[in-house]
Amino acid sequence: MQNIFKLAFIATALISSAVNATPPPQPLVRESSCPSGYYSSGSYCVPNNDAHFAIERNGSCPSGYYSSGSYCVASSDDSKLAIPRINSCPSGYYSSGNYCVSNK
Repeated sequence: MQNIFKLAFIATALISSAVNATPPPQPLVRESSCPSGYYSSGSYCVPNNDAHFAIERNGSCPSGYYSSGSYCVASSDDSKLAIPRINSCPSGYYSSGNYCVSNK
């Protein structure tokens, strides 16, 4: 019975840590040059093994991100998720320039 509780605790810890982190890096539509950690492949920027999550830059990058060409790149795997802001931010997010950043 103790093993079931241990497994439940480990599963809960893994799920909560995954929810709070940025998503894994994904291919991006290439705007000009690719952001750091990405390489050009046709019309896309493809992440290298050490790449961090990136989004298209619209003005200044949100907190926890740095500017790299036409993109904002998460400073670390622990950076909070940022999404483009359209009017006000959804519940659970705060405004950071033209972006909404997760509170978690």
